[in-house]
Amino acid sequence: MAKYEYDIGIIGGGAAGLTVASGAAQLGAKTLLIEKEEALGGDCLHYGCVPSKTLIKTAHVYHLMKNGSRFGLPALTPPPVDFREVSARIRSVIGVIQKHDSVERFCRLGAKVEFGDPQFVDEHAVSFGGRSVSARTWVIATGSSPEVPRIEGLDKTPYLTNRDIFYLDTLPGSMIVLGAGPIAAEMAQAFCRLGTRVTVIQRSGQILSKEDKDMADIVQQELAREGVVFRMNAAVVRVADLGREREVVIKDEAGRAQTLRADAILVALGRAPNVAGLGLEKIDIPFDRKGIKVDKYLRTSHRHIYGAGDVIGGYQFTHVAGYEGGVVLSNAVFHLPKKADYTHVPWCTYTHPELASIGMNEKSAGKAGIDYSVWIEEFQGNDRALADGESIGRVKMLLDKKEKPIGIQILGPQAGNLLSEWVAIMNGGVGLSKIASAIHPYPTLGEINKRVVGSVFAPKIFSSTVRKGLKFFFSFKGRACTCGEEAACGEEKR
Repeated sequence: MAKYEYDIGIIGGGAAGLTVASGAAQLGAKTLLIEKEEALGGDCLHYGCVPSKTLIKTAHVYHLMKNGSRFGLPALTPPPVDFREVSARIRSVIGVIQKHDSVERFCRLGAKVEFGDPQFVDEHAVSFGGRSVSARTWVIATGSSPEVPRIEGLDKTPYLTNRDIFYLDTLPGSMIVLGAGPIAAEMAQAFCRLGTRVTVIQRSGQILSKEDKDMADIVQQELAREGVVFRMNAAVVRVADLGREREVVIKDEAGRAQTLRADAILVALGRAPNVAGLGLEKIDIPFDRKGIKVDKYLRTSHRHIYGAGDVIGGYQFTHVAGYEGGVVLSNAVFHLPKKADYTHVPWCTYTHPELASIGMNEKSAGKAGIDYSVWIEEFQGNDRALADGESIGRVKMLLDKKEKPIGIQILGPQAGNLLSEWVAIMNGGVGLSKIASAIHPYPTLGEINKRVVGSVFAPKIFSSTVRKGLKFFFSFKGRACTCGEEAACGEEKR
């Protein structure tokens, strides 16, 4: 049997890589983790989830300060935002979380952490820092980076991505956002709330294009109401650096050109897998622009080399990367075959209102040819939402022929948290009757989950057939008030 320096080597210290490294080391495998950045934590900690949600919270508080009159409070005009203070708060939050992803912590767990830019020299060894190391099993978890489109002039024009946007010295007076996906929508609203004049340019006629249009349109309407300007069905022709300003020329559906100018450009047009420089060609591991090719067990073309996280494409979420890290652990360390199952993947876009989903929406169900029914409950019927001044949004439930939930979308306050109940329901195979009969505390936003399920049963329970049966068996006399029936309210039926 060949001798290797390590039982398992992991390239990439983001969510997937850290999950594998932590688990493998604690299970007794000699573990090596190699990260090319200066600190562990990956894009999520330093340039993604953590800084974006910190910024979104800051922007929300500032928005509330400006809108106190909606809650019966004195109207105030807070002073302008000092973005250096906002960035300092973001760095502070990252610093606290960084302790959980520190070299010292992983060393205590038993994993060796090295920093460098590794490249495969053969199927079991990589080189970095002028030396090579070998491992019996390898995991590639190098994540992804902002995808930069080929737009005339962009290579000569300063622009922002998620790697820059949270660490600016000053708040831009105006900003043009290229793209209208989750990152674009979140940042557009956050910066608009902080005082930036924001224009979003979208190639299609819908923002958040993977979501159902009726839900995405409500998000767009709310952002527009707050001041975000949308240029839909627009193609970017070219950009230019004008010194203190950036210029963006777009064309609409009719081919008419329009010139826009702003202090900054944010490029938010998707992600590209980090595969360059790994030497994958040398060891015949297939990949394309979407990522490394893996099977259902997350194995590459070499059974002892796995891929996990953004680098393999698919669902590019931190929680999915962590899940895939667990699948790799099962297969590579426990040697218990486990397939990756994405049937019930939840996700959330953290605009205000939030848009959270699990399972199928109408787009994916229709594409799969599934016969479904739609059930909707509006937040304007939820007492807590009204008390909180958060009545915009709805829950949308999709049921199959057997009235089994195949997908849930929640657009509204704390949608990401409200979705957690459905994560348990769908993964646990809980029947709708259990949810309808469960007791939810009042007044809470969570009652809306019970209400949307109750709408499925109400027509059956309160049907004319049930009423006739009860009248036959128990001699019920029927309605005591005729309001809403054939007679006008207050009049007796004839």
